[in-house]
Parts: sequence; C-alpha cells; structure tokens
Amino acid sequence: MIVYDPFFRTLKEKKISTYKLIKEYGVTSSLLDRMKHNKSITTTTLNDLCSILGCGVEGILAYVPDGEPDAAE
Repeated sequence: MIVYDPFFRTLKEKKISTYKLIKEYGVTSSLLDRMKHNKSITTTTLNDLCSILGCGVEGILAYVPDGEPDAAE
C-alpha cells in the first residue's frame, strides 16, 4: 500500500501549512483529504507536489507491504 506519511513530515520540516498549499499553490482540499486517507493520486499530481516542496518522491510517499502498520518510518 502507498502511504503519504512522508508528505506530512516534509510539510512540517519545511514549515509549509496545508493552508499555504491551498491558497498559494492551488492544491485542492480534496487532494489533501485523499492523501490523508492514503487514497491514490496521479503521477502528475505527484510531480507537482515534488516541484512545490523541492523534494523527491520519497518526500511524498512510501510503500508499506499489505498487512504491516500504515506508518512508514
């Protein structure tokens, strides 16, 4: 399963709020909700988030094999 725990850690490390993502970068609240619930996103969206945050995909998502805890360390 793909989890987005690294995304929320990256936001915290870079001191970027979800409010700023929505207001300054046009990220939708529905996208943030999808990520909060580990639902799928497109590779285009992944690319946009990497660009906004100046990070690689590892700063956005992690793979956790099914049956393991959702939190990716």
